[in-house]
Amino acid sequence: MLRVLALLACSAAVAGCGSEPQESPAKAPAGPTGELLGGGKPAFEKRLRELRGKPVVVNKWASWCGPCRAEFPFFASQADKQAGKVAFLGVNAQDVDADARQFLREEPIPYPSYIDPDQEIAGVFNARVAFPATAFYDAKGKLVYLKQGGYASESKLAEDIGRYAG
Repeated sequence: MLRVLALLACSAAVAGCGSEPQESPAKAPAGPTGELLGGGKPAFEKRLRELRGKPVVVNKWASWCGPCRAEFPFFASQADKQAGKVAFLGVNAQDVDADARQFLREEPIPYPSYIDPDQEIAGVFNARVAFPATAFYDAKGKLVYLKQGGYASESKLAEDIGRYAG
């Protein structure tokens, strides 16, 4: 049932994202392949506390989600461009670990993702419904903005990073 709801949410996100023209993303810059980390909500919250003093962008994604796949190169590119200024974390929700690992080999990112099969981590930033979803935390660790749905272009993601994590 959760899988069906997730697919419906993904379909809704696809419909909502079609209003902006798509940029053709360049392949993500070379960098370390992102890891899938366990530990659930406690490990994620601990990492957020450790990152205080720096804004954090959290991207919830799944390998089966079309809009997630489309925006993934934008996050990889922005993480490289913002290195040292803004921290990035991923949350891989309602996915099969093997599929997520394969996707990360195809689309490497320079930051880790936390495994979130039941969306407990996504609940931390109120993102249990939409795929993808992006949370922006300020340097004090406060959630300042949640975007539900995908980014149609890297420039739109960069605008939100500047607005909410700058």
